Amino acid sequence: MLSYYSSIVLISWMALLSLTTLIHENAHIAGEDKRLLYLTYILIFLSSLSEWLGVHMNYWSFVPTWALKAVKCADYILTPLAGGTLVAQMRIRNRWQIVLYGILIANTVFQIVAVFNGWMITIDPDGHYTHGPYYGVYMIVYLSITAVIIIQFILYGRSFRRQNLKSLCTIMALVITAILIQEVLPGGNRTAYIGLTLGAILMFIHYTEFARLATDDFIHRQQVALDTDPLTGVRSRYAYSRMLEEYDISGGLPDGFAAFTIDINGLKRVNDTLGHEAGDELICGAADCIMKAFPTGACFRTGGDEFVVLTDDMNRVRTEVAMSRLTREVGRWDGKLIHTLELAAGYALAEDNPGLSAEKLVHEADMAMYEAKAEYYRKKGNDRRRRR
Repeated sequence: MLSYYSSIVLISWMALLSLTTLIHENAHIAGEDKRLLYLTYILIFLSSLSEWLGVHMNYWSFVPTWALKAVKCADYILTPLAGGTLVAQMRIRNRWQIVLYGILIANTVFQIVAVFNGWMITIDPDGHYTHGPYYGVYMIVYLSITAVIIIQFILYGRSFRRQNLKSLCTIMALVITAILIQEVLPGGNRTAYIGLTLGAILMFIHYTEFARLATDDFIHRQQVALDTDPLTGVRSRYAYSRMLEEYDISGGLPDGFAAFTIDINGLKRVNDTLGHEAGDELICGAADCIMKAFPTGACFRTGGDEFVVLTDDMNRVRTEVAMSRLTREVGRWDGKLIHTLELAAGYALAEDNPGLSAEKLVHEADMAMYEAKAEYYRKKGNDRRRRR
């Protein structure tokens, strides 16, 4: 008949086996991460097995002394290693990680030497072991590793959102509590390995949750990159196309909807005479002026020097005010390589063009903008077929 302790250990092993199977079947976990997780569970299993054997061999008089020493040595080496692999799962590289590795290596060497000197355990003629004179060294090692684990958990948690840090702290508290109950409190409660097993399971849950959040963040960054024009910081043509689709899906335009199309005059001449760096400065200056003139609108760069602003809070009076504001901002603008900026702008209001889609309203604004651009070049006496 199984003892209560043996039953708990057996259930812990089954939990580790189930967790290993779950990880093996998870195609989203990288091979390197899987190997590290497997190592953690193997060490927890071996350390709990060595403790279980040590507890039971203490009452088996037929067991050779060397075998009991070897089992206890494995217990004292593997238990800190199991805790160390929980930290290794965090994949952080700092001086504390080096300290942890140093403690683990020093403890391994100490335990091997202690087997031959009786430092950790002493065995009486009946085959029962008790803690040796230097068992306190192991406790210092245990506490040192626990302290480093706490520090690493805290440092690791800084890269998480607040709710993730809280869950990480509760996992850490569970593992440390289980270890302290076994090592500090009287009564011989064997709780360390059930705590390590539960900690490993919860760390895997935390790992998968963090992986999901990391994926969400990556997708968000990718979406932001797609939606943002890298040169000017305004919205991209991709974002512009998506917004037009959204208006089409909605089935109609708001009453105050307006489309503005804006183009830079003379950009080709600037590129040809001053270089593309000056041309880029001109494009960025235009974007800055447009955003200031339309603070509530969505500004898109739809081409090299072409911009579209979509807004749903316009009427004719507000439109004229916004166009005046754009003229004022352009007049104030002054760059480092070029000091003047001239724009051609056109607009179309939904209230003046009932029934038109957003795309067709932009086309109407485009026609007005090209009329303004043609007028600009007529006044300048330039042939737009040769120079823009």
